[in-house]
Amino acid sequence: MKTITRTIILILIVCVNLPAQQEKGIVGYNNWLNPWAEFKPSKVDYGTPTQILSGTINSDTKLRKKEIYLLLGDVFVTDSTTLTIEPGTVIIGDFKTKGSLTIGKGCKIIAEGTQTDPIVFTSSRSVKKPGDWGGLFILGDAPTSIFGNKSAINFGLRPSDANNLNYGGDNPDSDSGILNFVRIEFAGKRTRDYGYFNGLTLAGVGYKTVIQNIMVSYCEGNSFGILGGNLFLDKLVSFRSSINDYEFNFGARCKMNNSLAIRSPYVSGAAKARSMKILAYNDRENTDFSKLQTSVEAENLTLINISDNLNSDIKIGLVNEAIFIGDNASFAIDKSVISGFNPAVIFDKEIVINDKNLSKLKFTRTYFNNCNGNIFREGIVNNDDLESWYGSRAFNNVYSKGPDTETFIDITDEKRPDFRLRINRIIASSDD
Repeated sequence: MKTITRTIILILIVCVNLPAQQEKGIVGYNNWLNPWAEFKPSKVDYGTPTQILSGTINSDTKLRKKEIYLLLGDVFVTDSTTLTIEPGTVIIGDFKTKGSLTIGKGCKIIAEGTQTDPIVFTSSRSVKKPGDWGGLFILGDAPTSIFGNKSAINFGLRPSDANNLNYGGDNPDSDSGILNFVRIEFAGKRTRDYGYFNGLTLAGVGYKTVIQNIMVSYCEGNSFGILGGNLFLDKLVSFRSSINDYEFNFGARCKMNNSLAIRSPYVSGAAKARSMKILAYNDRENTDFSKLQTSVEAENLTLINISDNLNSDIKIGLVNEAIFIGDNASFAIDKSVISGFNPAVIFDKEIVINDKNLSKLKFTRTYFNNCNGNIFREGIVNNDDLESWYGSRAFNNVYSKGPDTETFIDITDEKRPDFRLRINRIIASSDD
């Protein structure tokens, strides 16, 4: 009896003394970016390739940590094959051939790194730059909103069989494998006819696929591109993307949790860049509106734009909105942080402001900090109706003008930054 009593007392003491943590933005009693994330990837020497991956992989294959692999050209995993990658393995995208890796529909990738031994996809160049190589594509058979429910990725890839580009189907719970503790660096090659590759493209990927602890850094295109599918995304990081950090389209149905986007006004591509872009379609005529449309439910996100002089960067046009939401898409964000944007959110001009549409666009318990305005409709300067709606106590949003150094625990540490909010630093303000 005495042992049980002592155990209970010990548990109570530990619970009482656990460090308090902020409920908004990315959360964790520890900085979960450590030690697997890398914010100085250009300084890391990954070694010289010892094995080449090229063409088609059509039998179960394991990539081992003891080797360093070179992606030569467009590499495809086909024929219901499973590609397994050991923790700590390095895969290098060839610069000359703009190497890429595509996991075909019906195949699997098991890339399960660890916190101390992540799997790394990176550039072959000694002086690495965004767009040095292609990127990683995972194609599944979960639903899309495209007519016929099937489509093909269109990035100029050249498989031996055009069917290896297909994605989409009728299985929302399909399993394309595991990506856990994986870094993707310096991807996003540019093509003349098809634009930029994403660092990671998830096309028609189903719910049983595990996508967590993924960092995409210095991508010349979007860091993450989600095309259709049904996914739970956990602990994702986008760092210094040239275009969008997270782009959703074609009926993507996603729940996103505890994830981070770090933007810089001094890094941008030809297209307008945002933290999140949520679209229902590119071409309305090819969209089947009888099917479920794009819906993103996000919780505990931190979207931050780090600027040396935010007011000046806004004036000269280097800062855009954090979130853009297109017509017919649904979006909900809760307990999150949006800091340093111009403005925080823009709705597509096609979205009519009425109760029906606003019920699909939810902003609750979110901390808007240092933004040049909060929520606007595209092309409309007066946003009094939206301020009145989302400023209601029912949504419990917070507005502040705090400097980054006082808002976040430590964003100045170049090696191990901490983007969690400081405790008791949020001060509500009516200054929008």
